[in-house]
Amino acid sequence: MLKRIVQACFIILGGTLGIFLIPDLLEFTNFSTLTLINNPYVTAILGAIIFYIVAFWAVDYVVDFVKWFEDSLVKAPVTDILFGSLGLIFGLIVAFLAGLPLNTIQIPIVNTVAPILLTLLIGYLGFQVGFKKRDELINLFSISNRSNKRKHPEDELEKPVKTLKILDTSVIIDGRIADICQTGFIEGIIVIPQFVLEELQHIADSSDALKRNRGRRGLDILNRIQKELEIEVQIYEGDFEEIQEVDSKLVKLAKLTNGIVVTNDFNLNKVCEFQNVQVFNINDLANAVKPVVLPGEELKVQVIKDGKEQNQGIAYLDDGTMIVVEEGRNYIGKYIDVLVTSVLQTSAGRMIFAKPKLLEKAL
Repeated sequence: MLKRIVQACFIILGGTLGIFLIPDLLEFTNFSTLTLINNPYVTAILGAIIFYIVAFWAVDYVVDFVKWFEDSLVKAPVTDILFGSLGLIFGLIVAFLAGLPLNTIQIPIVNTVAPILLTLLIGYLGFQVGFKKRDELINLFSISNRSNKRKHPEDELEKPVKTLKILDTSVIIDGRIADICQTGFIEGIIVIPQFVLEELQHIADSSDALKRNRGRRGLDILNRIQKELEIEVQIYEGDFEEIQEVDSKLVKLAKLTNGIVVTNDFNLNKVCEFQNVQVFNINDLANAVKPVVLPGEELKVQVIKDGKEQNQGIAYLDDGTMIVVEEGRNYIGKYIDVLVTSVLQTSAGRMIFAKPKLLEKAL
């Protein structure tokens, strides 16, 4: 079907060009005096026949190009096409207005070629600006909508603005985010960027078995959040082609949408804080809900291995908190009572320092 349409376009184009071009070509030959040939109908038929013959050679190339262009449009996000088209239209309007003064100049090259070049150049620039600035334009429209809502405080009370929670790759693979969403501690809209999905898929397709399992676990967590939990999930299909790292793209997206990055990555947490981007670290939440342990309290723990420093032993609480037991190397494999000496708590986790109670009594 597409091939026939392309052939029909070639025939129509050939007939149109035949009417306008063939009479001029006949003037250079002796056939210009022949009334039968120098006729609009005859020249249209000749042009159509010539282009119909050319179509047999060129139709496959044109069809392949049309199919490629169609696939590119189908795969492209709607926002890219919309803002790119708006930028192109705006560029063509500017090119038309800028070309009007050139038409008054009586220099053939200036009043004919220059407007065409100007149209191509400004139209291309308009498309690129609309395409690459789409995220900023979307954010601009959302800001204007929020400003309109602020004019009616009673409407804000009835329809509160939902905050965007942007998930990064590490927090998806971690898996605890699904349980947190299920408990209702996270409200608003969960946003999963397309570039995060691509990174997860790349990890799931890795040749390394550990990475492959982690990637598949992340995809399973996303399916659970989307299908089993009563929380709104959106896929952000845009991308920041000028930025290579996924973490930097997340920070950029959070800035444009005024969203909150949800992560358990300590370094990403610090980058977000440095760039004044809101961040929700689930490790901070996990540390906040752990039982409070104060210096001087007694704990009964099992020392399971030796520590980094000399004579240190390592134990763990039921919630996974690590306890460094001074002079605890001799008690590996045993349950002992320890006294808490200090507690170190950061976004990366919590660490408790203690010493055996037996040593305290001996002293």
